[in-house]
Amino acid sequence: MKKNFSFLAIFISLVLFLTACGGKSSESSSESTSEGEKETLVIGFSQPTLESPFYTALIDGAKAEAEKQGVELVVVDAQNDIEKQNSDVQSLITKGIDVLLLNPVNPAAVTPSLKAAEQANIPVIAVDRNTKEEVAAYIGRDNKEMGKLAGKKAVELLGGEGKAQGKIIEIQGDAGGTVMQARHDGFHEIVEKEAGIKIIEGPYSNYIRAEAVSAMQDLMQAHPDVNLVYAHNDDMALGAIQVLEKSDKLEGVQIIGIDGLMEGVKQIKNGKFKATVLNDPISLGTLAVQNAVKAGNGESVEKYIDGGTGLIDESNADQYLDDAKKFAEIK
Repeated sequence: MKKNFSFLAIFISLVLFLTACGGKSSESSSESTSEGEKETLVIGFSQPTLESPFYTALIDGAKAEAEKQGVELVVVDAQNDIEKQNSDVQSLITKGIDVLLLNPVNPAAVTPSLKAAEQANIPVIAVDRNTKEEVAAYIGRDNKEMGKLAGKKAVELLGGEGKAQGKIIEIQGDAGGTVMQARHDGFHEIVEKEAGIKIIEGPYSNYIRAEAVSAMQDLMQAHPDVNLVYAHNDDMALGAIQVLEKSDKLEGVQIIGIDGLMEGVKQIKNGKFKATVLNDPISLGTLAVQNAVKAGNGESVEKYIDGGTGLIDESNADQYLDDAKKFAEIK
């Protein structure tokens, strides 16, 4: 009897031990599954075009920050087609993005994208170009101030305030774009105060060098007496230089652009380019992803985040030169 009782006690102890082990194993498995099911934050980024070096650099900055943050970044190219952009955004939403970064082709016509994101409860952050309708945040720069900085430099190059004289060809960005309009308005606000300056508004060249080359060829035939070229970005300004060089008319024509493209900064050093306005796309892409992560995690983001700007000319070009970079960095 004593023997049987001893055997029973051992058996019960063994069952309890196995049960305890089984319970611990099950709990551990549950924790592992829970951790395994934790999904990576997915950010969609719709760009108007990837033909411009500014936008490719902006994406480079965004990708680097996404990798650093451990999130997934899905980039789509609208190819300057608003219908394609709205379709792209719908596809991103269908794929299950958590946050939408949107650089609109047209700030007013992107409404279908904004409505689709709202219905899916996806926060939208506008990058570089703002939208007409309210979004969670806008990350960009004061493009009107950029235009003013370019305008002040143009007046200085053409003789100074109250004395400036000459003809300016303006190579414009995209029709209807908020960035284009701001860079146009800021420049005109400064330059139109000078009675001796005449501005010729060129066709929209969509920030693409090849289109600016074509536009500049036509403009030079109509205005061979041009004194200064102002382009809404450096890529188009470099296209203008290309045309002027080919026609042996670069000497005596001043060139001003915007974006701080390193190729343009180098041209300042050799005298072909007079000035560019800082618009560091790498830092803009970094800011975009940092704030998208905040929004995706339910944190609040500021309504407007300014990336900063400044003028680069012969007085400070050396500070920004860096062969390893495509664009000058904000200091």
